[in-house]
This record gives sequence, structure tokens and C-alpha cells, in this order.
Amino acid sequence: MAEYQRHEHDVLVIGAGGAGLRAAIESAHGGASVGLICKSLLGKAHTVMAEGGVAAALANVDDRDNWRVHFADTMRGGQYLNNWRMAELHAKEAPDRVRELEAWGTVFDRTPDGRILQRNFGGHKYPRLAHVGDRTGLEMIRTLQDYAVYQPIDVHMECTIVSLLKDGNRISGALGYDRERGRFKLFAAKAVVLATGGIGRAFSVTSNSWEYTGDGHALAYNAGAALQDMEFVQFHPTGMVWPPSVKGILVTEGVRGEGGILVNREGRRFMFDDIPENYRSQTADNEEEGWRYTQGDKNARRPPELLTRDHVARAIVREVREGRGSPHGGVYLDISWIKTKLPNAEEVIKKKLPSMYHQFKQLADIDITREPMEVGPTTHYVMGGVRVDGDTQMSSVPGLFAAGEVGAGLHGANRLGGNSLSDLLVFGMRAGKYAAEFAARQSSARIDTQQADDIVRGALEPFNRQAGAEGPYQVEHDLQTMMQELVGIVRREDEIRRAIDALKTLRERAGKVSVTGNREYNPGWHTALDLQNLITVSEIVARAALERKESRGGHFRDDFPDKDPNYGKFNIVIRRGPGGEMQVMREPLPEMREDLKRIIEENK
Repeated sequence: MAEYQRHEHDVLVIGAGGAGLRAAIESAHGGASVGLICKSLLGKAHTVMAEGGVAAALANVDDRDNWRVHFADTMRGGQYLNNWRMAELHAKEAPDRVRELEAWGTVFDRTPDGRILQRNFGGHKYPRLAHVGDRTGLEMIRTLQDYAVYQPIDVHMECTIVSLLKDGNRISGALGYDRERGRFKLFAAKAVVLATGGIGRAFSVTSNSWEYTGDGHALAYNAGAALQDMEFVQFHPTGMVWPPSVKGILVTEGVRGEGGILVNREGRRFMFDDIPENYRSQTADNEEEGWRYTQGDKNARRPPELLTRDHVARAIVREVREGRGSPHGGVYLDISWIKTKLPNAEEVIKKKLPSMYHQFKQLADIDITREPMEVGPTTHYVMGGVRVDGDTQMSSVPGLFAAGEVGAGLHGANRLGGNSLSDLLVFGMRAGKYAAEFAARQSSARIDTQQADDIVRGALEPFNRQAGAEGPYQVEHDLQTMMQELVGIVRREDEIRRAIDALKTLRERAGKVSVTGNREYNPGWHTALDLQNLITVSEIVARAALERKESRGGHFRDDFPDKDPNYGKFNIVIRRGPGGEMQVMREPLPEMREDLKRIIEENK
């Protein structure tokens, strides 16, 4: 029998970013005993990289805003593949979640009369993002962490979950290991909430932190849960491409919201060249109107730099491909130009974008108040994830819930900037609430010790393989390079098929990697285990991308460049078959309520 420490909780939350912390807090409020697992240290979650703000229709800056407009914006941005019930709940509940965060200690920027200030962001009709300078995610994590430490929550830091455990069809817990010492831990639980974030480390150029290896997606898939919309990977249009010291680091959309412009090597604002028809009535057709919008003119339309991320990213790729890009394969993002409009531009930039200014000055010796940045698309977010019930966030596996980036539904084909942080709050709260209620109705689940022992043996296999065999880092590098090239921002059927074939070889290689040393402080071992999840989610993304023969949102097929209305009637869902094969299915979209249809029509 394998050795492992045993812990028992009513609700186990895997992941301690915004969604995980909010879920753990709500479960504790519901009377459940709660365990919270962090892959790194508490407070180090990737949520801190969300800089621009929290999208919520508070209507503090523009009184025309309300939940209906936010709902319509979210559905339009998601190309109407969204779970409309989640989009409705999100738009309605986000303002209360933001006010709650404020009551718990978040120090939001303020309007002159003392209300929460809101800024413009891509895809949002009105200024909607409540923010703390350009470090909103950091402030959110600080607030939630400070609040959570006073709740009855057991925190297990630097712990990675290897597998979920089941009792029949129902979740019974999880098995993982302490990253520092390599000791195995068994967590018995009546309900599990996945809040593990995204899959960005499957690509070579990404804004995501090292933790984002698709753990939650793979855990859910292997446990029998359905995943949906995995073809929709968002490439944030403005990641740094030069110098190498900052490559891939995100430049917040807030830079464009405060007046930053995109220009090609000829100095031309190319975003005016191609404004999508469904956004034409809301988008400025001249530079002067775009500038007035960023300065709060309610009669002006937003500049094309604030179109949805998928469109901006593809426009940048077009400029590069056609020879109008910057020297290092991007374009220029320039906020310094506002000095031609404002006499105190340098002070304004430093006040509005303090992290951007200090970060790039320190890391790259770039002064954004005086010179442009070289930017290009970077893998940023996956709209797809675990298919959940819109109200409760429970997956197709009883007792398994998902919230935040690992969950699917809210964003459809493309996420609007700022909706991620309100997503974490709204559905983190809901997942925690309903997980606690589910746990309260359950008896303790049975732990299959044989199943746990098999998982431990499998996790230790890399130590038992022949010395001198291939190590995990080269396999990881080859996977990331292949996915970036073949299943990246622009896709073709022949390239996707090549990727699927390559993944078979990579899976075989990953199954043979060996690691040396012992279990203490062994990053090679951690990488060998992460590889299994990365390969699983990469194959799911590739197979979903192959199935969707159109271009929509974050999924662009060069061989099918147009949107096909027939593909707007279903979500692509992938499940693990009885023989371990991937089953790709089309699930029809449920009929939207008539009152919500009217809201969309009224806000076109």
C-alpha cells in the first residue's frame, strides 16, 4: 500500500486564484469544512496578471449602462455561442460582487464624487471596468486572500493534484503531492471545485504563468466530465515581442482604453482599415472621434483599437504577414502620442498606468511615456473548459464543479476584456455555494485505496525508467513549438492533422521520459507529470479545431475564413470514451428566452 497523508473536507477547492478563493469563502460561509489547494504559494495566483479591471455595469461613469447592455455585449463578443443563462447571471450579479469586494477592502480608483471609477475596454459599449490603476488582479487577490485567512479554510500550499478520485459515478476526492518534499496527499471530499485556470503553457508564446498546464481541464476529462468550446483559444493582441527580456508579457488593454493606438511600420493606424460590419455602427471612423471617446465624450464612438481581442489580434497578424510589421514580428502600441493632445501627458500615463510604466522601464528600459512598444498576439486565455450547469456550476460528474477559466459557457467564442475578473467573482461564489449545498446532502464517499495506490505508482514511474532516456523538458519544448505553429492563431486542416499525428508521438515520448534524483525539490519530475495534462488538452484543442470548419471568435481557419451560420447552432463537446478515445460531439444550443432575445435586438 502506498504512503500518503490523508485529509478530509466537505468541499475541496483546487486552485487558489480569484475563482478558487471566492469559492472557498462561499463554501465556508455555507457551513462546509473547506480545503483549498494551491499549486504555488497563496497569493501567487495568475489572477494577479489581470491588470485592466473588473467588468460590471455599475453605471458610475456612464448612466446609460445596465446589466442588459452588458449581457448583449457579452453575447455579441462570444458570437452567440455563450451559455445565455451564465451571461445573464454574470451581467446581473457582477455589480454586487464588485461592491462586495469593495466592502472587503479593495481600494478601487474613484470618480471625483467618490464612486468606483470605470474605464473603457474592448467590446464594451460603455466604460465598465472598475479598476485599481493597472494592477486590479493583484488587488483582488490581496483582498480575497486577506478575507479568506479569517475563514475556517485549510490551505494546502505548493501541492499539485495528479488525479481525481471517484466512488462509482460520483466524486470522492483527489490525490496529489507536496511539491517541496514529494510526499503524496489523499484528500477525501464530498464535492470538488476546480478553479485551476487555463492551458497557456501548451504554447510557446504565452502571457500565462508556469502553473497553467491545463491541470483542471485534464483532471475533469479523465474523470469523465464533458469539455466544450476548446477550439476557442484567445490570443491577446498586445503581448510584448521585443526586447527578449519581456517577450510574451502582457500589455493591458487599459493602455488602449486610455488612448493608446496601434500603428504599423509605416506609422499608419491600420485598425481603421477593417471594421467588422456588426460593430461598424458603434466604432469611430476617424481618429478625432476615437480620441474623444477615450476622454469620456458620451457622444463619440469607440476607436477600432477597442474592438474585440480576436479581431485586433488577426489585424496585427495581417500587417505582419503583408510586410508592414515591426522589425521583430509585431506592430507598435503607442500611448506616448497623447502628448500631442494633453500638456501633462507624462503624468497622466504614470497615474493611469503605473505598473506598465514601471515594469517596462525596469525590465526593458522602455519609457512608455516617450516611445512606443513592440507588441503582437500572445496566448492568453481559453474560452473552453468544463461544461457546467449555468446556475450551479456543476459538471456532468456529480459533485464536480468548475469556476473561472477552467469552466466553459460564459464567454462563447471570444471573451471580452474585464469579463474574466467578474466571471471569477460571480461563478466562484456560485460554485462554492452549490458545492457546499451538494456536500451537505451527501454521506461520506468511499475511497478506493487500490485506485489511490495505482495513481501513486503511475506518478513515480519516471524515476523507475532507464537512466539516460529522454528528459521531460525537450518533449515540453517540442509540444509548445508544435502547437504554436500548427494550432495557433491561424489554422488549416492539413496543419491541424499534422498536429494530431505529432501529438501521438509526443504522448509516446512523454510516457518514456525519465527523471533522476529523488522526490524532494525535483522540477524535472513535476514537468514529467505536467506533460500528461498538456498533451491531453492540446489534443482536445486540436480535435475541436478540426471539427469547426469556419472562422468565429478566437478560432480562425485560413481554409474556412468566413463565419458559417450552421456552426452557430451548436457547441463542440469532447468526452473520454469507454476505451480512452476522444469522442467529439455537437451539442445543440438551447433555445434562448424571448426576453433575452429582445434585449439583444434592442442593443444591436
